[in-house]
Amino acid sequence: MALVLVGINHMTANIALREKVAFPPEIVGEALGQVSAMAGVDEVVIVSTCNRTELYLSYKSEKANGRSEGEENRQLIERQQAVVDWLGNYHKLDTNELTESIYFFGDKEVVRHLMKVACGLDSMVLGEPQILGQIKSAFAVSRDLEIVGASLGKAFQAAFSIAKEVRTDTAIGENPVSVAYAAVTLAERIFSNLAKLSVLLIGAGRTIELVARHLVEKGASSIVVANRTLDNALEIAAKFDAHGVLLSDIPEQLIAADIVVSSTNSQLPLLGKGAVERALKERKHNPMLLIDLAVPRDIEEEVGEVADAYLYSVDDISEVIEDNVKSRAEAAVQAESIIERGVEEYAKQLRSLNAVATLRAFRDKADGIRDQELQRALKSLEKGESPDAVLESLARAITNKLTHAPSVQMKKASSEGRDELLELTQELFDLGEGDQN
Repeated sequence: MALVLVGINHMTANIALREKVAFPPEIVGEALGQVSAMAGVDEVVIVSTCNRTELYLSYKSEKANGRSEGEENRQLIERQQAVVDWLGNYHKLDTNELTESIYFFGDKEVVRHLMKVACGLDSMVLGEPQILGQIKSAFAVSRDLEIVGASLGKAFQAAFSIAKEVRTDTAIGENPVSVAYAAVTLAERIFSNLAKLSVLLIGAGRTIELVARHLVEKGASSIVVANRTLDNALEIAAKFDAHGVLLSDIPEQLIAADIVVSSTNSQLPLLGKGAVERALKERKHNPMLLIDLAVPRDIEEEVGEVADAYLYSVDDISEVIEDNVKSRAEAAVQAESIIERGVEEYAKQLRSLNAVATLRAFRDKADGIRDQELQRALKSLEKGESPDAVLESLARAITNKLTHAPSVQMKKASSEGRDELLELTQELFDLGEGDQN
């Protein structure tokens, strides 16, 4: 088993690049199929959010007899590059455009990084809770497609367990610090009194629901939820005494909107410069705040050029987020400690699995020797040979064959000065000082 992670996130790439490599739900299945078909890939999970795109892969076990550390490193680099090449080709990007923003992890470091992400320690919003649900959803997609098994399965389950422990045993999630909360905080800073303003929310996912909840807590009462599916818009609206409409109603709703917050999975912008200009003209140029929390972006970048339109992307609200995460710093230190313990426990479980595989192979070999010699002994008895002689020969043959390979290896180790192997053999077979002669 070999684990590899290839990723890009908000710390290594701006939103313009991140939106180019995003995997919306409607295409992630196809992408997973292509990656799982790559040479050597056994399992794969793609985590794609507004802040990151990460590919977690497990490669099929290969015998490494005689392979040097340098050869293994070269193979790892080749595997990583193959994934980067695929990512560039899939999204029709020049690989060089990705090179400076891509990061890689292997084996135990993959698990450590996954745990940090699941706990919200690697998020733009320190300790934000949504990422855990997003990772679980990504894992569920691969599981349903039957392209995740024991290797990534154990890694992700370990991450879920650690994330739960961090949430339970630290204060990492006590204060409301999320992208949704930051968006509302930004709106409150600009307008001061949200109760008098009209808000248009575009989308009907978890982020929009959180934005609506925080807006209501801050006193907002005039809220419209627009979505491609009216039933979904109405479902969110009903929770907050809001009004639900279709995306096609947005131009009309913009005229009254003082604040627009958008977060959908659309691969193309839903709101353009022309629509905002027309709405502002109808509004007699009363200012409009637009906050785009989506990746890829829902609102055209050119909207920011329109007078009286104040456009913020998910990257632009990072300053708001930084102010809100200070109280979580101490909890993050505690979380790091829990994660390190989780990584070591995961490594211990892997070592145990390796021991089980070795023990199974040893037992199978011993069973093979036993069966072979037993058949030979039964044939000797059929020929009329003395039972005592046959039993003695059977015992001697089994003993000789079981000890032959270890004896050869111990002599070789002794001649090469590898005394540690001899000491391990004494411990393994519980050989006292008197047993060595």
